[in-house]
Amino acid sequence: MTLPAAPQPINSYRKYWAQRFGTAPFLPMSRAEMDELGWDSCDIIIVSGDCYIDHPSFGMALIGRLLEAQGFRVGIIAQPDWNSADAFRELGKPNLFFGVTAGNMDSMINRYTADRRPRSDDAYTPHAEANKRPDRAVTVYAQRCREAYPGVGVMIGSIEASLRRIAHYDYWSEKVRPSVLVNSKADILLYGNAERALVEIAHRASRGEKLSEMRDIRGTAFVVPHGWLPDEEWQEMDSSVVDVPGKVDVHLNPYEEIPEQAAKATAGNDAAKPQVIRIESREERLAKRRAERAKTVIRIPSYEAVAHDPVLYAHASRTLHLESNPGNARALVQGHGTRDVWLTPPPIPLTTEEMDFVFGAPYARNPHPSYGDAHIPAWEMIKYSVNIMRGCFGGCTFCSITEHEGRIIQSRSEESILKEIEEIRDKTPGFTGHISDLGGPTANMYRLSCKDPKIERSCRKLSCVYPDVCENLGTDHGPLIQLYRKARALPGIKKINIQSGLRYDLAVKSPEYIKELVQHHVGGYLKIAPEHTEEGPLSKMMKPGMGAYDKFKELFERFSRQAGKEQYLIPYFIAAHPGTSDEDMVNLALWLKKNNFRLDQVQTFTPTPMAMATTMWHTRRNPLKRLSRSSEKVDVVRDGYRRKLHKALLRYHHPDNWQIIYDALIDMGRGDLIGHSKQCLIPPTPPGDKAAAARHRFGQPPLGRGKPQGQRAPAGSPRGSGKTFTASAKPAAAKAPAGKPAAAKPNTGRGGGGAKPGSKVGRSR
Repeated sequence: MTLPAAPQPINSYRKYWAQRFGTAPFLPMSRAEMDELGWDSCDIIIVSGDCYIDHPSFGMALIGRLLEAQGFRVGIIAQPDWNSADAFRELGKPNLFFGVTAGNMDSMINRYTADRRPRSDDAYTPHAEANKRPDRAVTVYAQRCREAYPGVGVMIGSIEASLRRIAHYDYWSEKVRPSVLVNSKADILLYGNAERALVEIAHRASRGEKLSEMRDIRGTAFVVPHGWLPDEEWQEMDSSVVDVPGKVDVHLNPYEEIPEQAAKATAGNDAAKPQVIRIESREERLAKRRAERAKTVIRIPSYEAVAHDPVLYAHASRTLHLESNPGNARALVQGHGTRDVWLTPPPIPLTTEEMDFVFGAPYARNPHPSYGDAHIPAWEMIKYSVNIMRGCFGGCTFCSITEHEGRIIQSRSEESILKEIEEIRDKTPGFTGHISDLGGPTANMYRLSCKDPKIERSCRKLSCVYPDVCENLGTDHGPLIQLYRKARALPGIKKINIQSGLRYDLAVKSPEYIKELVQHHVGGYLKIAPEHTEEGPLSKMMKPGMGAYDKFKELFERFSRQAGKEQYLIPYFIAAHPGTSDEDMVNLALWLKKNNFRLDQVQTFTPTPMAMATTMWHTRRNPLKRLSRSSEKVDVVRDGYRRKLHKALLRYHHPDNWQIIYDALIDMGRGDLIGHSKQCLIPPTPPGDKAAAARHRFGQPPLGRGKPQGQRAPAGSPRGSGKTFTASAKPAAAKAPAGKPAAAKPNTGRGGGGAKPGSKVGRSR
């Protein structure tokens, strides 16, 4: 088995015979629609946890139209009743295979909050109705497909399958679960951006090849007997040698005397006979090394091992992320009992021409007619927006974009993007000339890439922008600026906003871009995501610090003034991220107060499968560094009280949070932050509580926990620091003159930060 280095373009395949049926106005969801199209059967049926919206921002539509462009008849089963197999027989038996997807979101993220409470709505369902998809939808749907038509091939994909391709920690059950391939019983799993693999599999299946026999396609995973190798040329390598130096050969001493026995052994040799020594060139050595690497599979610790050993789990996670560059990644294998789960190297990114082909399909750009006028929140959010690129090289440890879409940016051409804007203008009902977003995973990574393709192919860094922007990264925002200008010049386009999150540490490399953005594309507020202000959590997130934020803020405000506009930044933060101490959150809260931010909504860290931060959460180890039994331990905010406290500190101003913050500050020995001065975080009494204010005036303590003076909090307690509380720990502002709290501790936090303003007083000026 040899994986092709230069894959066939997805728009160059010979079309399947069923192309004669033409293009469907909507991919059919019923037998009646199939009859109208003249179909007697579907070649491929896509099962999804989302409702069907024929728009390239929705996965089922994108892959459905891509397969249709190859000549296949594609049907859609959207949000089926999973309690029986009947709904999975709605369109009959597919000629080739079922394609199963959970939808645009992981089903567990979709159904549960960060605190594991069931959500009351679903943005991808008509009328936002909840409970229209099961937990772990990929597994459930795949099993029902097997039940509906035994013997039919089942392929699984989407972000849910992609992030569960190996053994993974599951936050909702609080245990390590096996690869989704094992429980779903699917024939093959497609991970990452799967267009290339999907097209190849469909054409090979149409020629009679079974999905379970396709084991040479990049970006796929499958189950094989333990110890299986593709052929004799392949070799297996233990993952423990991936991140350490290889064997070092000792150089011979040319002056060392030859032992007598060795001299006798060489006495019979013809010394006069010339010896041919061939010196390999550097290119030959590199080619030989690449060939060996292409035939090497790395065995990571088995499911059974990582399920019971946190260090091995962290090691497996680190190895997977190191083997993620399509230019140098090797295949991976992980044991599951008597079988192995194989992962071929990541897919080769799409070219610009291929991206244009995918996004240029004849999408109806509307929900399926069967939904009528139903309100679908996800559709309302994106129907006037345009996706211009995919991928992200930021490498934020809490984010799944890099794990799913990869670090290499795949951009569309200007022509393709401008054509889509015109289609929105001409085809989308209700359009008034306002494009809500030109973006993607990040607003300003369009056409950014490594300056040298050779360096890009060999790089094994987890981020191109942490701890600083890589010197090999091209940061020219010129193509994006030109795109903005051409889009604004289109007839009928009145306004174009940028709502995708902005990577401000990249933006400061191009002040001209910031000026263009601020003067033409900010509708009063601009989103950025510092996530924290303190070095501890920022180092675990792989996010930049305060310096880049301050520089961007200065440029943002300067160009806003020049344009005569009053505009504000909307930074976002994460509470309870691994590596965050209570003191870090207090310093963040002080930064918010100092900068006059008052948050209405906050985000609490949710451990998603395969994310590096999830590895920290589960193992309390840092996979960003080499691992051992004595490796750095990470502070993890797991218990309910601390998660609630960290969330409350982001909304320090809210009366409901006063008591928990007051108690925590007393426990931490930070009574100096309780008072009425500017340096204080909270007042000595709950805001709006007149009775408490009266007690305070008469020297009576607030109705808190009533901890007696001198009482020691339990050492190691999440609510205490083990310090003794004395009279000096009382709120200093109760005795000190206004504006001069005793021993007020300044905010020494480092890192970039900000917050979404919830009211006029919360805006950054």
